[in-house]
Amino acid sequence: MEFVISHLAKSYGKHQVLSDVDYAFEEGKIYGLLGRNGAGKTTLFNCLNADTETDGGKFFFRDGEKNMPVEAGDIGYVLSTPTVPDFMTGREFVQFFIDIHSDKIKNPKTIDEYMDYVMIPEDTRDRLMKDYSHGTRNKMQMLANIIVAPRLMLLDEPLTSLDVVVAEEMKDILREQKEGRVLIFSTHLLDIALDLCDEIVLLNHGKLELVDKSNLDNENFKTKIIEALKDADNT
Repeated sequence: MEFVISHLAKSYGKHQVLSDVDYAFEEGKIYGLLGRNGAGKTTLFNCLNADTETDGGKFFFRDGEKNMPVEAGDIGYVLSTPTVPDFMTGREFVQFFIDIHSDKIKNPKTIDEYMDYVMIPEDTRDRLMKDYSHGTRNKMQMLANIIVAPRLMLLDEPLTSLDVVVAEEMKDILREQKEGRVLIFSTHLLDIALDLCDEIVLLNHGKLELVDKSNLDNENFKTKIIEALKDADNT
């Protein structure tokens, strides 16, 4: 299975953010979507998640010769700033999410099993999420997507502002979640992309291009990538 983006375009007035995004993402891999702040990574994700209307192009799943449309439940979106209901406890949130998606969850687990998986401390599970740390809120947002196991997960700089321990825990979780689905992980940090991702694609001047990770040991090549990211940031 592949997730295919075909000639996607998006402008805001005269500013062309996405000009011709064209790429096929393979199942079972984490893709690092690399680009400086302002390059259009979040715009691309919002287009794929149907939060923003595109100006042209299409996207779909492909299995061999068969193309399949993207349904609402096929995409999970993890934001850089976690959005979880502050008025609910962690345990209430997980139960609520299980209840409303009961017909879609394969091999359901107990609430504590789910919370154990993302390492939510036991003494916080019955506290309101408004009192959770940024890292724990981020884990809860991730857990919501893990429960329903979408075919495509969009992760918009989810490791931003996390401490080192939580960031490493999140990386391990993402590595385990890539089986059977496509994960696209946006970041402006090259080192994170190299550490976590199976493949890296660069969003530069509104287009996507594959970055050969083997060339990144070459300082001249790495310098070119960094310069491209700077250019992207200034567009």
